[in-house]
Amino acid sequence: MARIGGSPTGPCGTVSFFQYGANTLVVADIYRLPGDTASCASGIFALHIHEGNSCGGKDFADTKGHYNPGGCAHPHHAGDLPPLFSCGGHAFMAVLTNRFRAAEAIGRTVVIHSRRDDFTSQPAGDSGTKIACGVIRPV
Repeated sequence: MARIGGSPTGPCGTVSFFQYGANTLVVADIYRLPGDTASCASGIFALHIHEGNSCGGKDFADTKGHYNPGGCAHPHHAGDLPPLFSCGGHAFMAVLTNRFRAAEAIGRTVVIHSRRDDFTSQPAGDSGTKIACGVIRPV
């Protein structure tokens, strides 16, 4: 599980990883996303697993690039996840993936970006700046 944060008023929440047979269930529960908190049309934000093992550095630079052990083009990196759809600053997402096992994610970082992923641009989908981060730890 990763506890997401970055600033006292920025996005926070959790991203959890559960092994489900040969697949991994990823569950994100995120609050305080930027945008219009009175509207359910308040934004779409990219969510990725990154190679780095720290949220340190200027603008979370220590997170490095997307987790991509297979050397695939974006959006086929193992760490490329579906976007977060914010509703009043809150987003919930659950996805089942076979791109990685839950144990492979431990020690890596989960990053929320300022924009949605366009699923085309290389190497990271033109997803904007990193606005929140969490290190994936065993629970």
